Formats: sequence, structure tokens, C-alpha cells
Amino acid sequence: MLALVTRLRPSPLDQRRGVVRLHPEALRALGIAPWDVVVLGGRRTTAALVAVAPPGTEQHLLLCDELVLANLGVTEGTTVPVTATPDREAVRVTVVGDPHVVAAVTPEMLRVALLGKALTAGDQVSLLPQDLAPAPGVDVVEARRSLATRLGAAWTSVLLQITEVAPQSPALVTMGTVVGWQGGSTTGSSATPLAAGTATVELPGLDTQLHALTEWLDLGFHHRDLLARLGTSPQLGVLVTGAAGSGKAALVQAVAARLGLALRRVWAPSLAATEPNAAVQQLRALLDAKDSPAVALLEDVETLLPRETTPLSAAVLAAVREAVAGGRVAVVCTTGHPESVTPELRSPGTLDHELAIPLPDRAQRLRLLQHATKQVPLAADVVLEEVAGRTPGFVAADILALVREAGMRAAARQQDAPAPVVAAADLAASLEVVRPTAMGGARLDVATVTLEDVGDMVEVKQAVTEAVLWPLHYPDTFARLGIDPPRGLLLYGPPGCGKTFLVKAIAGSGQVNVLSVKGAEVLSKWVGESERGVRELFRRAREAAPTLVFLDEVDALAPVRGQSTDSGTTDRVVAALLTELDGVEDLRDVVVIGATNRPELVDPALLRPGRLGRLVYVPPPDAEARAAILAASAKDVPLDPAVDLALLGQRTQGYSAADCAHLVREAALAAMRESMAATSVTAAHVETALGVVRPSLVPQQVAALEAFAYSRQA
Repeated sequence: MLALVTRLRPSPLDQRRGVVRLHPEALRALGIAPWDVVVLGGRRTTAALVAVAPPGTEQHLLLCDELVLANLGVTEGTTVPVTATPDREAVRVTVVGDPHVVAAVTPEMLRVALLGKALTAGDQVSLLPQDLAPAPGVDVVEARRSLATRLGAAWTSVLLQITEVAPQSPALVTMGTVVGWQGGSTTGSSATPLAAGTATVELPGLDTQLHALTEWLDLGFHHRDLLARLGTSPQLGVLVTGAAGSGKAALVQAVAARLGLALRRVWAPSLAATEPNAAVQQLRALLDAKDSPAVALLEDVETLLPRETTPLSAAVLAAVREAVAGGRVAVVCTTGHPESVTPELRSPGTLDHELAIPLPDRAQRLRLLQHATKQVPLAADVVLEEVAGRTPGFVAADILALVREAGMRAAARQQDAPAPVVAAADLAASLEVVRPTAMGGARLDVATVTLEDVGDMVEVKQAVTEAVLWPLHYPDTFARLGIDPPRGLLLYGPPGCGKTFLVKAIAGSGQVNVLSVKGAEVLSKWVGESERGVRELFRRAREAAPTLVFLDEVDALAPVRGQSTDSGTTDRVVAALLTELDGVEDLRDVVVIGATNRPELVDPALLRPGRLGRLVYVPPPDAEARAAILAASAKDVPLDPAVDLALLGQRTQGYSAADCAHLVREAALAAMRESMAATSVTAAHVETALGVVRPSLVPQQVAALEAFAYSRQA
């Protein structure tokens, strides 16, 4: 075998997928092809798949991620030997992981996540599928979706330990490999039994739900005589709802352990994908009362019993009703989308009880963080209260993912430290990666700006702060005074005057989740799709609360009704929007901000109190405001002391906030054009920019908006 000595360099190309990259010349020297297995030597030996490095990579470099560095036990820049090795198929692989992961991920799902990876006993691996060269017949997209459903955002940062690779390390995981959890079931298991007496799982923030479920099952199993004397019977059907990763399955597991009940669980999507007769047989085996008293946990039941009737629906409902009526097995179903479940599942005699797990508030997130960091050495600069304030919409799984990601980052920079700690910077960097599961990938990505970066606009910033941040900071004050927080407001003003930038600043504070939608994005030519888009938008907002819903160009989304020529589509969208804003269902911890430069085109019903009841005019900046905007835009620009921003503010009559920011950028570009070695932007560069950037405000439009503002005040 040929061996090559090379130097390591971290690379973000193949994060935690078990892939390293070499120059093509290095591959030829080793006599191997892309996606062959190589063995790397460091403080310990590990293996990985090898791929071609990007053009421009030096021949002596090996690109890898921080997980490979950790498995090798070395740091960046270390020289290690790289050896080609024959591809061997693993017959058996045993893995150990966090109990929550073991409980949620079946061995079959684990095997799909590890397919195609080269494993060595003692390695740490992630659940990220090897999707750069996937195994034939493996649906990587479905594998990702399944893991995200079971673990929420946590799945991307979960790390597992390989305890055994047989017959010999390293070896490749294939469809013929038997994969299993250490001390548990192996590939192909569909249910996870829990013996009575298992240690109780800690569930910070779920005390009320834990008490309620314990009381229901305790009465049903242990106090039947009392129920009979009161003329009633046990009700052992429960529907548990909550966002993915909120702890639904962990709650059921904790109650079963507390009451000494056997727990049998199955993932409903796996049954839905099975042939109907076989699925019914598996379900009846799950609901069998042979080891009663027991709890049968059916997770993500919306896939098995959707609102639309399927060939399986009748048989599944019959099996559930039969088990509940028997009184020997409690049937607990979980779902993150209760609106998608058939109403028949909640009918009397089926699932009589319903238990909701809401998103944790700030105090509950602090408890979750304290629990998740109990064994984590934190640096002195870590303030968990601040982290709790920057994690709106995070559920328990997201908090665990955040702490794990911070630990990975801390480990990557302190590999040789005698006493490594997780610092505030590690948690802050992890917040850029770990996003709340409830947002469903719809979170608004914005630059890191805050309200302090918004030049002037004092009154407008105050209005936005009162509507969005006061309800979060002072909920007790609102309750004490007996008033509800504002539901929403409308920002209107000329284009380029900072309406959207204000929302970016609120998002940059990290205290609320932000959902942004352009007015035209919701409209669809298909009947009913536009209204469904509005409902889906507000459903996500409620699940991820506290949330700011930003409706940009709201005049396109909610024009005055009765004037459209689109077969009534916009009229129906306006009706749906009005219902969501101020209908029967409460819009708790959700604030809606609309923005437009044509407020007269917005339907008047949207602007009444209780909806977007507060209208805030964002005027063109005056000379003083323009100077403040120029200063904010030039915060990171090395301006020559001779540049007088106050004077420049007076000279830019008719410029919008966007024009002022453009002027600063153009002045910096003028300095670059003059010399790429420029170290400052001079007054001459500013003069050049003034000749290029012209004012964009239209006097007639500004006059019309000011007249509208005056009419609202009058």
C-alpha cells in the first residue's frame, strides 16, 4: 500500500459527513479514485471517504472538517499519514448515543443515516447522511425529512459514538449491515419496549402536562373501582400535540416510567408506508394487551390518519377504539399538526383527552438551558438569561442542539486546552446555525443590525419598540393595567426611507422570530391556494411565537375590496387576512407589521383598531436625520476627518435613507477606483459620489403621503 504524508486544513465543504478531500495528484499517487476509503493516522486512527479537492488547493493539503480532526485527536496544520485501504463491508455496527436520540431514532433510520460512511470503532459520527455519493436506492431527502421530524433541528448536530465495527475496522456501512444501538434493538425494529421502573426523564417546563397525563393514566389503570362507583369508565385515549422536538414522546416515556407501565412505540409514517394489511397487523400487535398495563405510543399520527380518508383510516380507527374500550392498554398519539388529523380520532370513545405542549416562554427556555448545560463547563462570560432571550420559538430539542453545537465549536478551538470551556462566543455563533424547528426553515435571514444602527427616526423606532418589544419585556405591566398588547401597525412612507430596514433591526435583536412575506408571494391563480397561504403563514407564526409577521408591500396583498378584476382572489385573501388578525382564534404573542408606500390602496377594514390599527408615517429624512443616517451607514467606513457629515446632510436635500447609504458606498468605491491600497475615504471621494448618486424622492408622492398622514391625524 502506498502512503502519503499530508497536512490537515479544516474545510466547511463536507461538514460531519465523513468525507475528506485531496488534490487529484495525491489521489493518483495513492492509486485510488474518488469515494474510495482512506485511513488517517494521528493520535488515533480513523477512516473517511476521499473526494477531489476544489481547484487551487495545494497538493500537500488534506481538507477535512472538525469532526475528523476530533477523531484524529490533532489540530489544524498537523502532518498525518494517509493510506489507501480496500473497501470492506461492515457486517455489524453498534452505536451509542444520547438516550433521547436512542428513543427517537429507529435502527433502520440510523442505518440510512450511516449508509456509505467508512466507520472505525471509537469514532464519533453525525446523523447527516452521506449525500455527496449516496448509496443506490437510498432516498437521502426522505431520510433527512424523517430525522428532522423525529429530532427537530437537533438532528444536524447530534453526535454518536461507534463502539463496534465487525468483522474489522474500518468498514463501509451498506444495506446489508446490521446496525443497532448498544444494549438495544437492531435494524428492523418497529417498536421500543420500556420496562417498568425505568428512571424518570427530567422534563423542565412540562410540569403541568406531566401532572395531567399522570393523573389520567393513573386513574384509568389503578383506580377502576373508584371510577365504577362514580358511574364512569377509564378513558385511556390521549392525543398529545406540540411542535416537533417539544418533548411529546419524552413526556409519555416519563409518565410510563413513573407509573411502572410498559411502553410500546411505533412511528406512524413507517406504518403508512407499509402495505395496508401488514400495517394493520403491526398496529394490532402494538395495541395487544398481553403485557398490560401498557402504553402504546403512536408518533406523528397525522401521516396514518390524515384529514382526507385513506384505505387505512377505517381499520386504524377500529383498532384504536377496540384497544381503548378494552381498558388494558392506553393509546397515546402524538402530532405536530393537529389540524391535519382526521376529526374522528378525537371523537368520544377514541381519544377522549387532548394535551397540548405550547412553545416554552423565556422563563421555560432558561430552565431548559440550565438543564442542558448542567454538565457543561461554561465560561464566566456566559449569561444564560441573555441566551434565553435570544432563542424565541426554540423547543427542548432546539436547546439541546444549540448546546451541542456550542460544544463542538468550543472543542474545535480548544483541542489542547487542559480545561476547555464553552464561551459566550460559542453560543452566539451556534445561534447562527441552529434555528427554531417551529419556523420550518422560513426564518428571515438578515444582517446583524439593531435599532441603534437606524439613524434618527426616533418616533418611528419608539412606535415599533412599543408594539414588538414591550410585550416581551413588560408582560406583567400589560396584565397589571388590564390591556392587551398591540396587534399590529402599518408603516407607510416614500420608498427608501427605512421601513424594511426597521424590521431588519428588530430581527437583528434576536428577541423575536421574523416571518417575512411579499404581498405578491401569497397570491396564486389556483382557487383556495391564496387563502391557504395566509392560514399557513399565521399557523407558523403561532407555533413559533413570539413572532413578528412582516407584510411588505401590503397594498398588493390587501387592496380595497370590490375593485379587483381577478375573479375575487384578492377579496378572499383580504377576508382571510382580516379573520386571522382579529378572528375567533387568539393571535397570542404575534405582532403584524405592514409596509407600503400606497396606504390609500389598503383595504380600510385592515386599518381599524385590533388589526393594523396604528399607522406610523415614516417621513423623508430632514437634514439632521440625513446626517445621522450617513453616520450610521459610515460606521465601519474609514472617513477622513475632513468629511463633514452635518454639512453633507444639508447638501443632500431630496435624498432618502437608501440614497444616503448608497452615497457612502459610492464614495468608498470611488476611493477603491483611485487606489486599491486606499486606507480612507476623503472629501474628494464624497464629491465624486455626489455627482453619481441623485435624489430619488418624488416630490408629488411625498406630498400625497404627507396629506394622507395629515388626514389621519385630523
